Amino acid sequence: MLQTAYTLYPWLLDLSKPKDGLFRAGLSFVMVILAISLWHLWFVKKSKKIVAQLPPGPRGLPIVGYLPFLGTDNLHLSFTELAATYGPIFKLWLGNKLCVVISSPELAKEVVRDHDVTFSERDPPIAAQVASFGCNDIAFDSYSNPRWKNKRKVLATELLTNARLNACYGLRREQVMNGLKDVYENVGKPIDIGKWTYLVALNVSISMILGGELPGEKGAAIEGNLKENSSESMVLLGKPNVSDIFPAIARFDIQGIERGMRKINQQFNRLLESVIEVAIDKEKDKKRSEQKLGFLELLLHLEGNNNEDNASPLTMDEVKGLLV
Repeated sequence: MLQTAYTLYPWLLDLSKPKDGLFRAGLSFVMVILAISLWHLWFVKKSKKIVAQLPPGPRGLPIVGYLPFLGTDNLHLSFTELAATYGPIFKLWLGNKLCVVISSPELAKEVVRDHDVTFSERDPPIAAQVASFGCNDIAFDSYSNPRWKNKRKVLATELLTNARLNACYGLRREQVMNGLKDVYENVGKPIDIGKWTYLVALNVSISMILGGELPGEKGAAIEGNLKENSSESMVLLGKPNVSDIFPAIARFDIQGIERGMRKINQQFNRLLESVIEVAIDKEKDKKRSEQKLGFLELLLHLEGNNNEDNASPLTMDEVKGLLV
């Protein structure tokens, strides 16, 4: 822009004069400020058009929105205070993301039950995209994706049926009893109930996925690594990521969350490949009842199996995504 102005109007700048350097710097500064001001006016005008039919909420600041005023601890308390001011439903900008917060049972019912399809589309966090093998699960895949409906059908009619869950009752009971045994063995010592509950739930999930414990020392090592990777993934999934709020800088991965999740995902993928090999060997055992199959074996049976009940067979990434 400046170069064009100097070409059309050479009298603006004569490089032979010593004061032209200062003049050029000042003119550049004015042009930058003018450009930022115009962008801000355009952004505010566009925002007003977007939020015309949205609920009230705090104004916030340009670019960062209301982020500086939320703090880092007890976010739910900050939202409670805002709800007391703006009502049970309000909007606020978190960086470049426009968010709507609801804080009443009646509105929650409207959103998650009566109008669930309307609110089903959302931007998945970057960490979740990586962890779910490219949103190949139920939670973060797009509702408009036909594959999502196929995966939901698999969960509803194959994995989470009453018969399947009843068949896994013994596995769940075994892991809970193992957890209680650990408590009895540590009588008189302090126990972190939250950590204990998490480990029992994790053991139950892994046992149901695998259809029991893996045999041998190698199996024990694989299960231990699965638990460790699952715990590390939960930490990164629950960590706020600036790249989710400012998509324009996501490529830089400032906090390293995406890199960390990709590293964990690679390890998790190798472990899954090892477990899948064991599951394939189990699947060759024709004497095993279908009701005794673990979730992984059942998904592998559906993967590539094209029939009337499963017109769209699962891909391997979808199998892994559903297990995650």
